[in-house]
Amino acid sequence: MLATVVGSYPKIPNRPRPARLRAAIARFERGEISAKELARAEDEVTVEVIGEQVEAGLDLISDGQVRWEDDQTHIARRLSGFSIDGLQRYLDTNTYFRQPEVEGAVAWQSPILVRDYQFAAGHSPRPVKAIITGPYTLAALSKDERYRSRRDLTLALAEALHREALALQEAGAPLIQVNDPLILGNSDDFPVLAEALKRMLDGVTVEKALYTWFGSIEGVYPQLLELPVDIIGIDFVSRAGNWEALRKAPFTKKLGFGIVDGRNTRLETADEIAQAVRRISDVCPPERLHVNPSCGLEYLPREEAFEKLKRLVEGVTLAQADLGG
Repeated sequence: MLATVVGSYPKIPNRPRPARLRAAIARFERGEISAKELARAEDEVTVEVIGEQVEAGLDLISDGQVRWEDDQTHIARRLSGFSIDGLQRYLDTNTYFRQPEVEGAVAWQSPILVRDYQFAAGHSPRPVKAIITGPYTLAALSKDERYRSRRDLTLALAEALHREALALQEAGAPLIQVNDPLILGNSDDFPVLAEALKRMLDGVTVEKALYTWFGSIEGVYPQLLELPVDIIGIDFVSRAGNWEALRKAPFTKKLGFGIVDGRNTRLETADEIAQAVRRISDVCPPERLHVNPSCGLEYLPREEAFEKLKRLVEGVTLAQADLGG
């Protein structure tokens, strides 16, 4: 049983610490500092958030996605064929992203995430997983003026992201996580997701994960078990019905068990987390559990995010003592 995260971590520290990254971004946009100086600030904050994840006791961490404006823009900006359009609300949150717009043929140009992964791995005593926004979600949240077919755009993105996945594997990533939450609201497109992931992950031999959040798996389970991944991440906080949906068929993969609320500052107790792990253990044995928040932690103040991770680790430790996982 491992304690981990879904991906993002709050970039802005709690007062009285200065919000150095926000200030650096503002100065860069005003032309007061260079791209190299901005990158130095991003590196410094990445080291901070890695340190907090390690201090919390996680077994498997991320780089906190510190350099990402949002899940969509960070990838789309670095693929050919995209421009970046106006602000759009991200699902039912109070956060916004700049919508990618497809104007030409989508293609991979050069590594997007490899340097970030290598930097994080070089500054962490714990394993670091690599994270990529999934092709279906990126297609669904983009304005498409070229392909005019979600299937065609998704498959084009899968071909492009295949190159990125192979580059991350070559860089030493022990686990490649694909974030594709939009499939939960579009279950009729599950065959498109399945075809896209097969193309994207072809030849990827390291461990692979698909993570979802903010929705019910009812329309896509047990089909999720057919996907070419080793781990399925499911949010059990925002949709209580996912507990029962998971019982529709034997769960044969590892489970990214999203049980700590990544959108609410209420602090779960270690006992509550341990109880949830015990409850899920009759569906997925402890040795196949990755226990994590329900989604990325970017929606929380940094202090609460850190405390939630500490309690998650405490809950996992309690559950391991009971279950022997």
